[in-house]
Amino acid sequence: MADPRGFLTVTERVTQPKRPVPIRLMDYKEVTERQAAGTLKSQAGRCMDCGVPFCHNGCPLGNLIPEFNDLVYKDRMDDAAARLLSTNNFPELTGKLCPAPCEASCVLGINQPAVTIKQVEAELAEHLMDAGDFTPAPPARHTEFRVAIVGSGPAGLAAAQQLTRAGHTVAVYERDEAIGGLLRFGIPDFKLEKHVIDRRLEQMRAEGTIFRTGIEIGKDITWTQLRRDYDAVIVATGATVPRELPVPGRELGGVHHAMEFLTENNRVVAGLKSERGIDAAGKHVIVLGGGDTGSDCIGTALRQGAASVTTLAIGKQPGTERSENHPWPMMPVLFEVQSSHEEGGERTYLASTVNFVGGEGSKQNTVIGVTVAETEFVAGKRLPKPGTERVIKADLVLLALGFTGPEDSGLVEQVSTEFDNRGNVARDGYYMTNADGVFAAGDSGRGQSLIVWAIAEGRACAASVDKFLMGSTTLPAPVAPTDRAISII
Repeated sequence: MADPRGFLTVTERVTQPKRPVPIRLMDYKEVTERQAAGTLKSQAGRCMDCGVPFCHNGCPLGNLIPEFNDLVYKDRMDDAAARLLSTNNFPELTGKLCPAPCEASCVLGINQPAVTIKQVEAELAEHLMDAGDFTPAPPARHTEFRVAIVGSGPAGLAAAQQLTRAGHTVAVYERDEAIGGLLRFGIPDFKLEKHVIDRRLEQMRAEGTIFRTGIEIGKDITWTQLRRDYDAVIVATGATVPRELPVPGRELGGVHHAMEFLTENNRVVAGLKSERGIDAAGKHVIVLGGGDTGSDCIGTALRQGAASVTTLAIGKQPGTERSENHPWPMMPVLFEVQSSHEEGGERTYLASTVNFVGGEGSKQNTVIGVTVAETEFVAGKRLPKPGTERVIKADLVLLALGFTGPEDSGLVEQVSTEFDNRGNVARDGYYMTNADGVFAAGDSGRGQSLIVWAIAEGRACAASVDKFLMGSTTLPAPVAPTDRAISII
């Protein structure tokens, strides 16, 4: 029976045809291209036009941006790369994955396009890789101290490299079967091919860092044992608890957190898993969430052969220019078109999810659609507007809604570690938790953030650990645990 308000019935609504995804051959190779030498030099040459470099304010690592840009302009690529490595352990990662808050703070960005700092950084990293110049830098002397780092994402790896080079014996523990954390299993290869990580790990092993995979701390080894066996412990487990969407139908088959989808596909691409349990092939895919993770889901679903991909974002479509709420040098919230968006799919804004629709008969426990309504703002809250509901056909729904904090993983029970009111591991001004000798760095302590902040915190936490062990330190500490980005993350 037709709806008396003139709307289609659920069955009619979920069977409406959708615009198909164009058929194309798509692989998982990185989609980024190298910048022409002339363009690179031209961009680097624009840098010194600014006068006072505010890019330092935007970069948590404190990269010496004007200096390495000037060296690139002068065709001194080796010196430029060395200058970049003096503040950034992994420019091959930030050059590919960082959203470049430095560019948002570029002085030229006040009235013209900013210098393409991120691309210059990426090219310097490629220069190092082309030359095979990831030369190990083992310590000149070794101390008697042992440090355990739990988690092998960018924060853990940065801390490990700094402390290894300071002469300590460092062991990195990872519960997955390979090192890298979300760098390896969360980010698709079309954004970061994994040989990039492996090349850096070769260097770190040659320097003396020990990697232990397939070991879950808190389960396979207790935190108590870890504290007994090591002089200091760093919690760098990331913020891996996904944000839930508590609406009717959440329990239906075919509704998954984005990381379930992405990590499984990465394992298949890497040859670590033979087949997919969550497959978008031939399906109408709905992605909830318009951030980087949502974009990764789009690109992955398209490569799997999805019939259609639609992204639903609860908020307004961002503008193409800075708003008054994000003046220079803040990181603006702008409408972004990533490579996955260019490849296909549709994006809908001001779309509030009301519920997930299950099928009938044999499909009664499986999602066949998503009921959405227009978003309206009531008393500062984003709510579905009554009377605007419609159902969008869906065979697979991916929740890319961000993360709420780190997993407990036995920290409270075994070490009595405290968590703050944001759900993160609580720590003092030197990255130490309430448990003596136990530190926290990266997303586990600051919440979901950017790769550049993770590396900066890893470096700073390493300096605090070194001082804790040695009484003093010469390691750089680019950020404090209380520092916050000047942008809205």
